[in-house]
Amino acid sequence: MTQSPETPEERLKALEIKLPEPAAALAHYLPYSLAGNLLFISGQIAIWEGAMQFEGKVGESLGLVEARQAARVAVLNVIAQAKAACGGNLSRVKRCVRLGGYLNAAPTYTDHSTVMDHASDVLIQAFGKDIGQHARFVVGVNSLPKNSPIEIEAIFEIAPD
Repeated sequence: MTQSPETPEERLKALEIKLPEPAAALAHYLPYSLAGNLLFISGQIAIWEGAMQFEGKVGESLGLVEARQAARVAVLNVIAQAKAACGGNLSRVKRCVRLGGYLNAAPTYTDHSTVMDHASDVLIQAFGKDIGQHARFVVGVNSLPKNSPIEIEAIFEIAPD
């Protein structure tokens, strides 16, 4: 009988999910910031290892499937930033407090939550339900950096190192 994975790194490996290298800031900001035991991750877009994976407006040039895939890329970038902030040890994450999403959406698009659900699901898969479940928001916006269809930010509670 195989034992279920316990650490986030073991869960990611079991799911065959590889994290990207943490993306550098695209402007004058920090990719993450620590305030006591709270870790704030700056907005992460649908970029993987320096290359945009998805571009465009959801509900116009991109459909639901592509938007959900873009959300997956963005949230994996969030997790990569969290790992960097935790000195490479994702087990320091005690819980995801809040996940926020900005969707580059057509004015008539209304399926924001379904797109963001995919990012929420990835966090729960990576950290387990107790740690990965979170408060959340998602809003539609007119544009995002690099024409990304989505930008995701997060707040985590972390244990001291």
